Amino acid sequence: MSRRNQKLTQTERERLIETAHLAKSNAHAPYSQFRVGAALLTEDYTIFAGCNVENSSYGLAICAERNAVFKAVCAGQTKYKAIAIVSDDKNFLPPCGACRQVLFEFAPDMELILTNAKGEIKTSSLGRLFPMPADLKMLGKRPSNK
Repeated sequence: MSRRNQKLTQTERERLIETAHLAKSNAHAPYSQFRVGAALLTEDYTIFAGCNVENSSYGLAICAERNAVFKAVCAGQTKYKAIAIVSDDKNFLPPCGACRQVLFEFAPDMELILTNAKGEIKTSSLGRLFPMPADLKMLGKRPSNK
């Protein structure tokens, strides 16, 4: 039986969270001191980790979530089941707007696994967190300027 549409097990969630924590330890955050790690699970159960990478030109920084997605895409993986996001913050850290849009492009119904500094876990879905994303339906065919 295929596991493609099945929910994650507790062990699989814990593995994603552990991988995200390992990625967070590699974060490059000399300006904000705000480290974030992410672990993205593909439909074939491959995990891609990402961490935030800051730059003194702040606009050139990349979030952990997009870092993980871009690594997965580079490896030919574009179908995702879940992502775990961890930080040192006392609150749960959802993806920023840019990351929500990038995640939606590939997996609008993916599971989000959020943790906080106390080790508490909260799960949600990307669709619940991001109810009105820009998508291809919105872009549609536009008339040519010719």
